[in-house]
Amino acid sequence: MAQASPLSDPPETPERLNLPGVLPIDGKQPLYWLYWGLKDICHSPWLSLSHGLVMAIGGGLITWLAHDQFWLLAGAVSGFLIVAPILATSLYAMSRAIERNEAVDLRLLLKTWTQWQTLHHNETVSYWCLVRFGLLLALAGTGWVLTSSALITLLAPVPIHTPMDFIHHVVLSPDSYLFELWLMLGGLMAAPVFASSVVAMPLLLDRQLTTLQAVLTSWKVVLTHPMPMVLWAFLIMGLSMLGFLSFFIGLVVIVPMLGHASWHAYRHLVDTRDVAERMPSQKAV
Repeated sequence: MAQASPLSDPPETPERLNLPGVLPIDGKQPLYWLYWGLKDICHSPWLSLSHGLVMAIGGGLITWLAHDQFWLLAGAVSGFLIVAPILATSLYAMSRAIERNEAVDLRLLLKTWTQWQTLHHNETVSYWCLVRFGLLLALAGTGWVLTSSALITLLAPVPIHTPMDFIHHVVLSPDSYLFELWLMLGGLMAAPVFASSVVAMPLLLDRQLTTLQAVLTSWKVVLTHPMPMVLWAFLIMGLSMLGFLSFFIGLVVIVPMLGHASWHAYRHLVDTRDVAERMPSQKAV
C-alpha cells in the first residue's frame, strides 16, 4: 500500500483548524438577541438608524426604477437578504464598542469600513477576509437569481416580465405547483448560505480567524443548536419581509435591530476566549 510522503501537508481537520467552541444557549435566546439589538439602537440612535435609512432609500429607489421589471426586483430582494450581513459590519463594530465601553461615533464607522485596505497580505490581522467573504455571498446571491429565473422561464405558462405577471401566473396559478417549487428551491439554496454566515461576519470582524475558520464555525453553531437557529432564521426572514411590505419604511429600524442582534447572537454562541482579538480593546477616556 502506498504511503503518503512525509513532506506532504497533513489533511485539514477541525483540530488543525482550531475552531472556536460553541456555547450552550436557551431555545428562546433569539428573542433576547432582538431585545439587546434594540438596546444598542437606543445607545446611539442616529448612527444605528442611519444604516436602516440608507437601506430604505436604496430599496425605494430600486423599486421606483424597476417597478415593472420583476427579475430586477427579485434580484434586489435576494441581494439584500444575502449581502445584508456585510452591510451590517459597522453595526457589529458599534455593538462591540458598546460592549467594551468605547466611544461610538462616526470615526468608528469610517475606521471599520476602511480598515480592510491595510495589511491585506495577512488575513488574520486585517479585515481583508471580510471583503473576501462578502464577495462569496454576492456570488451566492447572483447564483440564486440566475437559477430562479431559469426555473420560472422554463416552467411558467407565459413569459414573466413584471411583478404582476409573477403574481397572476405563478403565485395564484390554480393549475401548477410552480410557486411551491420556487419556494422550495429558494429554501434549499438559502439554508447553506445562512449556515455559512450566521456568525461568520461578526466573528471575522472581532477575532483573528481566516474565512474558512469563520464559515466552519458558523456551520458548527448551526449543527449544535439547530432549533434555535431555525427560529433565528425565521425571525430574520419575517422581519425583513415586514420591512419590504411596509414600503421599506420598516427597514429603518429593522436593519439596525437585526445587525446589532446578530452581534449578540455571535457573542452568546461562540466561545472566543482562546482566540486572539483582531483589534485590541481601547477603552474610551
